[in-house]
Amino acid sequence: MQLVVNGREHTIDVDPATPILWALRDTLGMTGTKFGCGAALCGACTVHLDGEAVRSCSTPVSEAVGKKIATIEAITAGGDRIGAAVHAAWVKHDVAQCGYCQSGQIMSATAFIKSLPRGKQPTPEEIDTAMAGNICRCGTYARIRAAVADASRSLV
Repeated sequence: MQLVVNGREHTIDVDPATPILWALRDTLGMTGTKFGCGAALCGACTVHLDGEAVRSCSTPVSEAVGKKIATIEAITAGGDRIGAAVHAAWVKHDVAQCGYCQSGQIMSATAFIKSLPRGKQPTPEEIDTAMAGNICRCGTYARIRAAVADASRSLV
């Protein structure tokens, strides 16, 4: 089956029911997307599927055929303006503690900011709602909220 990941086409030979997470990690060797809970509850495995944040641990590769997958590797490489702003804000606010959840957090934050009308600054409540599906075991939620707000402000 053909998958477009980070702008590159890949031919993979996996069961169509294989979660995108395992196609990325095991088949394509892209380990930036993390395995957390395996039940789409923690957000560590978040990727973008046609721009929408999805949990790759529970989304089968068959759903990605004909769509574009973006991973943390592409979002933080500098070519994505919003992803670069989010990544810079993450560093500025020293968000990561253990770091395990951070790729999923950045992917969710980037999708959230992209979903906002141009120039709209999110409220703390909107940020909390958008990021609620991502669990941080270290509890850096205040820094995450500050980084999302800062990234959004930097894009005006």
